[in-house]
Amino acid sequence: MTPDALLDRDATELKARLSLRARLSHRLSRHVPTAPALPHLHGPMVSITFDDVPDTACSTGAALLDAHGAKGTFYVSRTLLGTATEHWRVAGVEALADIHRRGHEIGCHTHDHSLVPTLDAGDFAADIGRNRDAFAALVPGLTLENFAFPYGYASLAAKRVLSRTYGSGRSIVPGLNTGRIDRYFLRANPLFDRCLDAGLLARLMDEAVARNGWVVFFGHDVAEGASPYGCSPGLLEATLSAAGRRGIPVVSIAEGMARARGIAGERCPIEEASRQSSETSVRLAEGGPRDP
Repeated sequence: MTPDALLDRDATELKARLSLRARLSHRLSRHVPTAPALPHLHGPMVSITFDDVPDTACSTGAALLDAHGAKGTFYVSRTLLGTATEHWRVAGVEALADIHRRGHEIGCHTHDHSLVPTLDAGDFAADIGRNRDAFAALVPGLTLENFAFPYGYASLAAKRVLSRTYGSGRSIVPGLNTGRIDRYFLRANPLFDRCLDAGLLARLMDEAVARNGWVVFFGHDVAEGASPYGCSPGLLEATLSAAGRRGIPVVSIAEGMARARGIAGERCPIEEASRQSSETSVRLAEGGPRDP
């Protein structure tokens, strides 16, 4: 089955699981805020996030971020840990504990990887509470602070719950976060080989600089021959390098939220020497984005 056919199949199956009321709630959640907007940003930011956390996101993905002095956010569901899917094996507790010790953020992706619009407010609150408690027990010192909607589907009820329990909610609706930013529906762009080319990457970065915007990316596995939902190491390297050339800090969602609220200390941009070393050691896949 081709990547496009896989994506079409999965999208059709997801829609079949949603009632008309759930679909309407998701659509409304894109436009109706449930908390005060974030203040206007004082400078551009980039965040790299990974959903479900395949083992290659923890290994190859985190290593590339580390090489650039950057930190990512890895959204996890307790029931997925250590399982094998059609496309990848999900990382285990040890790998998550390791990247947490290295300064990367672990975020919440529900406990059961639930399709959020199918849950009422009480069930959703109980689910994300179980996930937070489970990871607090599994990884000492870990508190899940930010959330990403599984499959990208949100609801107004869930956004209201999040406004009392988590710092942000990330969607998969593409675009730039700028102006009056809905913290419980952060826009995010697919870090997929089939979706992100050099031209789009350059436009997103340049627009972030011009408008003091926050570019959030989301992906899954990081491997040569990645799944339709993932990227090659070359694409991740190109994304980090594009931010570095423009002096845009690459921060976790937690750090981005802190900067947006004006309570974070400034961190140094990606260091030039590290960037040059990484660029010469990592070859982009043939035909992939180059020097956007």
